[in-house]
Amino acid sequence: MVLRGRAGVGPSVSGVALVSQSGFSARYDLDRESGVFSRPAHDLFGQSYLERILVFPTAKGGIATSWMLAEMASRDMAPLGLIFSSTNPVMVQGAVLADLPLMAGLDPDPVVAIKTGDRVELDPAAGRVRVWRAEGS
Repeated sequence: MVLRGRAGVGPSVSGVALVSQSGFSARYDLDRESGVFSRPAHDLFGQSYLERILVFPTAKGGIATSWMLAEMASRDMAPLGLIFSSTNPVMVQGAVLADLPLMAGLDPDPVVAIKTGDRVELDPAAGRVRVWRAEGS
C-alpha cells in the first residue's frame, strides 16, 4: 500500500510502526530517559517509542516540544520518524531541528491505513509512505 501527500521534512527512513489514536506531545507524553510513553492517559502508555515510526492523528504542545525532539535526537533517544494525519508548525520545526523525518496530510489517512507492527518506509521528499502489513494483521 502507498500513502501519498505533500512533501515532508527530514531524511528517508524505514521501520516498524507504532500507531496511536491519541495526539502527541514530545514534552508531556514521553519519558525521554527510558524511551517509553509515560503519560498514563495516553493509549501507548508503557510502550517503547525507540526504533519505531510513530503514527498519530494530531500534534499537541507548544514550543517546548521542538526543543524536546532536538534534545532526544542528540542523545539517540528519538523515534525513527513521525507521521501525523495533521500536524502544526511547532512539531514540524522540532522535526527539522532534530533532523527527524516527519510527514502529514497523507491519503489515505495514516491512522486508519497503518497498523501497529506494519513495516513502513517514509520518503518525505517524494511525499510517499509505503506500507507492508505485519504477519497476522
